[in-house]
Amino acid sequence: MFFKTNKTQKTQEISALEKKAESLSAAQEKIARAVFNADGYCIYADGAFNALHKDGHLIDTHLLDFIIFEDEAAIDTRNTFALGAQSAGLPLAVEDGIQNVSYFDKSRSANNPELTFPTKLLFQSIKGKNGKNYTIMSLPDSDYNADIPDNIVQLIDAQGGTSTENESFIEDAGLSKQDISIFLNMSHELMAIIRPDGRVRDINHTIQRNLGYTTKQLEAINFIDLIHPEDRAHVHTILRSILNESADEENGIATHGEIIFFETRITARDGETLWTEWKVQNTESGLYTVGRDMTDAKRHEDELIRHQTQLSEAQEIGQMGHWRWDIGQNSISWSDELYRIFGVSQDKFCPSLDSVNSLLQRRDVGRMMQAFQRAMIEKNNYEMEFAIILPNKQERSLKLQGRCEMDNHGDVCALFGVIQDVTERTNYERDLRNAKESAERAYAAKSQFLANMSHELRTPLNAIIGFSEMIQRQLLGPIGTEKYLDYIVGIRESGEHLLDLISDILDMSKMEAGKYELDLEDLNIAKIVRLAVHMMEGKASDAGVKMQLNINDEDASLQADRRAILQVMLNLLSNAVKFTEEDGEIHVACEADAEYIRIVVSDTGIGIPADKINDITNPFEQAAAHDTRSHEGSGLGLAITKELIELHNGALRIESEYGQGTTVSFTIPVKHEAQE
Repeated sequence: MFFKTNKTQKTQEISALEKKAESLSAAQEKIARAVFNADGYCIYADGAFNALHKDGHLIDTHLLDFIIFEDEAAIDTRNTFALGAQSAGLPLAVEDGIQNVSYFDKSRSANNPELTFPTKLLFQSIKGKNGKNYTIMSLPDSDYNADIPDNIVQLIDAQGGTSTENESFIEDAGLSKQDISIFLNMSHELMAIIRPDGRVRDINHTIQRNLGYTTKQLEAINFIDLIHPEDRAHVHTILRSILNESADEENGIATHGEIIFFETRITARDGETLWTEWKVQNTESGLYTVGRDMTDAKRHEDELIRHQTQLSEAQEIGQMGHWRWDIGQNSISWSDELYRIFGVSQDKFCPSLDSVNSLLQRRDVGRMMQAFQRAMIEKNNYEMEFAIILPNKQERSLKLQGRCEMDNHGDVCALFGVIQDVTERTNYERDLRNAKESAERAYAAKSQFLANMSHELRTPLNAIIGFSEMIQRQLLGPIGTEKYLDYIVGIRESGEHLLDLISDILDMSKMEAGKYELDLEDLNIAKIVRLAVHMMEGKASDAGVKMQLNINDEDASLQADRRAILQVMLNLLSNAVKFTEEDGEIHVACEADAEYIRIVVSDTGIGIPADKINDITNPFEQAAAHDTRSHEGSGLGLAITKELIELHNGALRIESEYGQGTTVSFTIPVKHEAQE
């Protein structure tokens, strides 16, 4: 902010400065003096000059920060100085003699010329023992003559030097070039002294080792030739600017005397590129440089960036972002993907406890805080699902999973984890659940319909079968025409077949609805098997099929439903007879031990194709149309058989080779345990 004042204030300021000037020019025992080094900075000022400065302290202030020369030719800044860059700290030489100047306090009047006042000052140059030039500024007596007192000369001679001729300093300090070499080689950094012409003067072993050059090879190389070709122009500009002691604002280069930092690539002797960072300081003896090989760090940085990029892409693919909250802080760190998930902009949204809570639905804010508190107390992992409403009014389902980070004392210091957009999964699960419920309702309705229809059909069929049997036996009198007897037999057999089919449908619907109940009792399995074989012998005989029975234990018993076991046996035997050609054979075996009953029915029939075996026990499934077209049946026999066996906690097994025959076996535990 620029200094502002009104006219009255300006007058007061000018008056105050004039009084200071009067005190400066008043008769004094000593002449007011200030001394400036070659860079233009004050290294000494007496009380009179200090009084003119705002804070009463002129030391380290640049001459051109408070002096304006009427004759610009009186100053020499090696053609690099401009009045607008007075604070640049560039080397400065002032022509000896009295100069007309305007004196001002930069911090108060740099933009207010009215607050400056003209005066005459005497400038004298002197060279110190270090070989550098110094400028003495004084306000002399009326004849403007002033001798340089001894104390000023002693002050200048006491100033240290960095001239190249620094070798004198080295000698005075008792140091040799070998001492310098030993010192440089103690460092693991890249250290070198570069001559003003760019050639290497001194190097340490680290540079030789890392670059693969010998000392003589490096001393014959210009330093700029070691720079990677793509970086050479930039580094050349930096070094040239340093050596020319000029300020380069565009390239961000520091001024003379300051340490300059830059990064560049170096080409080793074997062609390998090394990433390095350098600190350089200019002296009259050359450039003092300290570098660091950052190749491994750069490689690790590139690897880290690659992993971060892959992680970011993986999170985008998985619609998942990570987060971290340091306990006690309000701010939360987010990965880029979380901004997309929550539908907010990285430029406008700053994640914090308050801002994130504002994105949640009210019912979920408390749940999340409770989850965080419980995690901090129990030091356990945690997860929860919640919903948000995006700015576009779209609802999204999110899943949070988190863990605790412990400090050195075992206390929770942070919570971190991931948040995943599970909207699609949630919608899919909801649709699947609804579809399952709809299917179950439809299945139940179908089963109920079949059960009802079966009952409705069974009643008239029983009447048809009963009346046809009475007519067949001519219980109420003879039939006039013999042909009617053949018809009535067909009616009775068709009715019985239809009744069997309806009974199967009714049983299947009860099983699917879970309403089929077993009437358990202790059964002699041998008697049940013999009864079933006896009941099917007539049908087998009519088909020209032989039946053989083998029972290893006539006294074997089990807990089972008599009607269900008999139905299983009849279904298996009926299928065997149905699909076995004339002169074929059916073998029935009953095996028993202390825990299980195993019954096997095998035939030499047409067999079942391998690709049909897994489907043959499904309701209304048959092996193939061309195999079953000539054989009556509903396709429910094996399905009912499998269900009845499983209700007894048993298992059905079917083995078949197409064209060779089929073996069906089932195993039932002797003791029945109720299913949950």
